[in-house]
Amino acid sequence: MEFISGILSNFFSSEYLMGAVRTIVLTLISQCLAVILGLILELLRRTKKPITVKFVNFYIWLFRGIPVLVQLIFVYTALPQVGIKFDNFTSALIALTLNEAAYMAEIIRSGFDSVDGGQQKAAKMLGLSKTEIMKKITLPQALQVIVPPTANQFNGMLKTSALASVVGYSDLLLTAQQIASANFEYMSALTAAVIYYLIFTTIFTYVQKKAEQKFNYLQ
Repeated sequence: MEFISGILSNFFSSEYLMGAVRTIVLTLISQCLAVILGLILELLRRTKKPITVKFVNFYIWLFRGIPVLVQLIFVYTALPQVGIKFDNFTSALIALTLNEAAYMAEIIRSGFDSVDGGQQKAAKMLGLSKTEIMKKITLPQALQVIVPPTANQFNGMLKTSALASVVGYSDLLLTAQQIASANFEYMSALTAAVIYYLIFTTIFTYVQKKAEQKFNYLQ
């Protein structure tokens, strides 16, 4: 009973609630920015200009090839040595966004590639502009492919955001570690954090299924 009491005490404490809020804020902002940046990268690649294609391919190769933890530490500890300094939240946000954008660019590419090129050519012959073709033909069909893995990335980002504790961001994990270090009740402290993560991933998974159902209905 003492163990359960310890879990509940931590779970409903103001420290854990704030840590949970900070985790969600970092996750949502990082993922949303990554989706936007990933879309920009893919649109640049689709210009077919050699320099932009090479830049995007290099970007994806670079950020997918380096562990996220290394990127976090690099932004927070290495960049200040050349005069570029960010606080722990901004450092985590930059590193997570840049890393995730590389994956989102590939997801968006697969979505665009799934659309039959013949439909786009037919729309062009009918006089539709590139913007109209993108809005009415390409994007609705591409979203069928893009939404499911993007929702999975949200769940992945939630778990990856725990690495932000390494640079001192007071997220859920760092909060649990600090409380456990103070009272040496590591089991109850970390279990409370685990419950929060399970609740968040369950909610995100539910939202993902609803989004998939909606886009399947619109198909």
